[in-house]
Amino acid sequence: MFDPKPHIDWILADGRMLDLQGLTDALGARMRADGFPIMRLRLGLRTTHPLMAALSVFWEADSAPLQELATPHGLETSAEYIGSPMERIATSRRPFRQRLTDLGPEQHVTLHNLAARGATDYYGLPMTFSTGGKGIVIYASDGTDGFSDADLAALQSITAVLTPVMDTYGQQLLARAIATSYLGSRTGQRVLDGQITRGDIQSIEAAILFSDIRGWTALNTSRPASETLDIANRYFEVISDAVDNNDGEILKFMGDGVLALFPSDGTEAGRQHACRQAIAAAHAAHGIAALADLPVSFGIGIHYGSVLYGNVGARERIDFTILGQAVNTAARVEACCGRVSEKILVSQVVADQTGGHMRHVATEVLKGLDAPMGLFAPANS
Repeated sequence: MFDPKPHIDWILADGRMLDLQGLTDALGARMRADGFPIMRLRLGLRTTHPLMAALSVFWEADSAPLQELATPHGLETSAEYIGSPMERIATSRRPFRQRLTDLGPEQHVTLHNLAARGATDYYGLPMTFSTGGKGIVIYASDGTDGFSDADLAALQSITAVLTPVMDTYGQQLLARAIATSYLGSRTGQRVLDGQITRGDIQSIEAAILFSDIRGWTALNTSRPASETLDIANRYFEVISDAVDNNDGEILKFMGDGVLALFPSDGTEAGRQHACRQAIAAAHAAHGIAALADLPVSFGIGIHYGSVLYGNVGARERIDFTILGQAVNTAARVEACCGRVSEKILVSQVVADQTGGHMRHVATEVLKGLDAPMGLFAPANS
């Protein structure tokens, strides 16, 4: 008779230290090697995430490693989900068991697909987490007689131990989603790694990109708020895609403006790379905007310099940001775009790093600076 205790002990000692996919792969393989009639294991949990409603991982016997499934929002209205065992478990919060050797046409296609691949039994259990979140574990058998009553009892015992482990995974996923969605991938990871103390700041060199929508005030007075919000979100997505695809990171959405960072290691090659990536992102943004038929125009200003990168704020409200004259200068450069009728402007220091592919547009004394600064636009713009 199958004894679940060694597998429960393993989950508590070693399995919980693996990532979710690693836990699923190892647990399924261990149980099958121990003679348990399992052919497929699925662990799934609902998520609080801007891009996905649920995350599932799979293990299947005699199969190449399976990829995790990130289900987008709108799950509840999809044909694949409606009437499925997953929906029945999620709605009733009760176990669902179905023999797969005598399915009728009224049974959900998910069950028929598993039966066609050799599965003989299906058993799913709900999981409820301390945060109020929910998960589901699905076991499928390919044994001649499916799962016995003793097998079902063993699966219930294993699921009881998996539930708090899955609860932890869910909280980790939520923390990562919040950090990366609100702070960006690099900055979010710094926070998750423990850089959370006010005043925990480092000096770095970077190309700074600043952009904002032209005529935003007039737009707000002439169109409904819902329409301007939609336009702003489309604009933010354009800039974000361009920055992300060129090794940069969005740090702030500020009203109708965007502040992005392209870090450098401070070497000559690093400075050139950061400046060129920022310019490439600027070109990409305007290209994407044209393809997307964005109904507003925007300027982009780029400067390079040293900035303070880290945590600032009050005792109980901290922000992760960048500070310094270089940030102000990038904003001042961008503010000149409309006046000189250019979509992209860069400072003298950025132009010097691009190998001469720039044309001089103007020389200005920018606010906060004593000396005049040359302003340049890409030669092909």
